[in-house]
Amino acid sequence: MMAPSMRANGFLCSIVGTLCLISLLLLVACENETQVHSDRPRLVTNVVMKDVTFRSASLNRNMQYRLVLPASISVGTKLPVVYLLHGGGGGFRDWSNYSDVARFAEHGLILVMPEGDESYYTNSVSRPQDRYEDYIVNDLVADVEGRFPASSDRANRAIIGVSMGGFGAVKLALSHPQLFVFAGGLSSAVDVPSRPFSIKRVSQWSHHKSIFGPWKSEARRNNDPFVLARSVDPSKIPYLFLTCGQQEGLLPSNQQLAALLQARHFNSEFHAVAGGHNWNQWNGQLAACFESLLKHIGRKS
Repeated sequence: MMAPSMRANGFLCSIVGTLCLISLLLLVACENETQVHSDRPRLVTNVVMKDVTFRSASLNRNMQYRLVLPASISVGTKLPVVYLLHGGGGGFRDWSNYSDVARFAEHGLILVMPEGDESYYTNSVSRPQDRYEDYIVNDLVADVEGRFPASSDRANRAIIGVSMGGFGAVKLALSHPQLFVFAGGLSSAVDVPSRPFSIKRVSQWSHHKSIFGPWKSEARRNNDPFVLARSVDPSKIPYLFLTCGQQEGLLPSNQQLAALLQARHFNSEFHAVAGGHNWNQWNGQLAACFESLLKHIGRKS
């Protein structure tokens, strides 16, 4: 006869095995749901979506971007363009698949969503072949304007990003003010170039160092939104629309940047909103962001 302790152990193992099986099934179900969701762009009527592969001279390789534009465009019309930068760990399909941004193309806008890999949309210090800033401001803009009915003047060009892409949007707006009339940063990782070393984030630190260079180097300063915001002429910078979730670790750095912009009299606004670092929160801010964008797009000054 089996001892009581052995029966108990067998029963416990059976329960653990069942729970593991259930967890595995739930994990597979979640992965499948995510995969299906990521393959289905959130489109609306009266817009079309196109995926483009083109040769980037700056990166010396083919790159992809997704574009959403009105289904009907009058001959000879040139439309304003909004560049949408994805976050870390994401890709060029994210904006169309995880947000409802496509509906804003119905306002007569061309939405361009480039692949940015894990670049922070910055020319890498340690990898000369990874000139992602040049790829965005030179190659991508030229390809879009040469291939589609896109306006080619600053007054009709905007850039918006989330997280890593928010950093990119803010940094590119400060570094290339002649290109954009409006820039939006949602949960922007604006503190990345100035983050101190942390033993808990050795891998992240190493990745950031490969892009921005050694701690307190000139390359870091040249890519630091805080340093740029202290040195540029506020009157020449695009209008800056910034938001950050109140449950995010990025909130303090975004508040600090917003205070600096206000102190130097930049044309800007900042909103601390409910939510965390995710697409649910970012999607909820799009209406306000594009409302502000539509007020500034087309302005010559």
